Amino acid sequence: MWNRLNLSTYAHGSRLRKFILLTGALLTATHAPAQSTPLISGGAGFLTSTSGGKTSYIPTVMPLLAAPLGSHILVEGRATLLEDLYPSGGSDSGYSHLYYDALTYMQLNYLVSSHMTIIAGEYLTPFGSYNERLTPIWISNFEDAPLSFNLGIGTGSSVGGMLRGSAVSKRNFSLDYVAYYSAASSGQNFNSRNSWGGRSSIYIPQARLEFGTSFARVFASEQTENVGLHIWWEPANTSFKLRSEYTHGTHSQGYWTEADYRLARFGGSESVTGRLEPVFRWQQAFRKSPDSSDGLPSVNTSRVDFGLDYHLPQEVRINTSYTRQLSSTSNSNIWETGIVYRFLFPAWRSK
Repeated sequence: MWNRLNLSTYAHGSRLRKFILLTGALLTATHAPAQSTPLISGGAGFLTSTSGGKTSYIPTVMPLLAAPLGSHILVEGRATLLEDLYPSGGSDSGYSHLYYDALTYMQLNYLVSSHMTIIAGEYLTPFGSYNERLTPIWISNFEDAPLSFNLGIGTGSSVGGMLRGSAVSKRNFSLDYVAYYSAASSGQNFNSRNSWGGRSSIYIPQARLEFGTSFARVFASEQTENVGLHIWWEPANTSFKLRSEYTHGTHSQGYWTEADYRLARFGGSESVTGRLEPVFRWQQAFRKSPDSSDGLPSVNTSRVDFGLDYHLPQEVRINTSYTRQLSSTSNSNIWETGIVYRFLFPAWRSK
């Protein structure tokens, strides 16, 4: 279940302390005008996962810092803190636990113009759409990331530099781009692969449709290439959303399609019925040749996820889902629930 956070690839301890120290330094600096006030955001949740009759409990906090330094520089970062309480093995009916604290990313953004931003530091690898947009617990509909999540992003973050922005912005369409280079790092403070790649996407406002393509080349003992396609569609005047992504790698490939529809048309978004949001996801992963490093299942695997989210007042959401996973080695049922609170507040009261 941990692929949704990619925690196994993150070093912890000193990285989180650096995040806290940097946050403290920024917050204790001289108070800035309102438009430059640092924001502290993120989510806190209590998640559960039941498979094979055994339930794990995962209290989680994901704080996020966004601190403007003048009109052209923004420092931002996100961390993850969680405790995993899981059933002990054997006949023991007790529970064991693991504690994680990890810095997900920490980057400096320099706004050059309306068409370009330069980014340096450790950033989320910009491959596909899920890693940058849907990994936070206050956004994702499901606790688990798709089966093909790791394909193309590796450790989830990259250490180096990135250029991104809007190449063309017209009334009928806009074209965005991202290009990055990452150095190899296996130290405790940073963990990334030597790679380069990029992503381009076209957005059509009238149709509220986005489609894009991604590319990543990894330099290791064996050079690998990954290509991805993604489509997002959110029709106007509805609460329907459709997201889909396909990724092709050297040793495997996979795709996922996710749809959700908030029942806001039945009494409004604040009514009892309007707070309900059914969600559905279908995904498959295909193994072409053995590879233990790409993060995908060792055999062809299909998975269907059914979920029902409920939006409470004050940015609180209850998530529930049922998953049926099918493969040649085993079939399994997974039940997951969670309650998540989204918080957002300025570091201090602006004048």
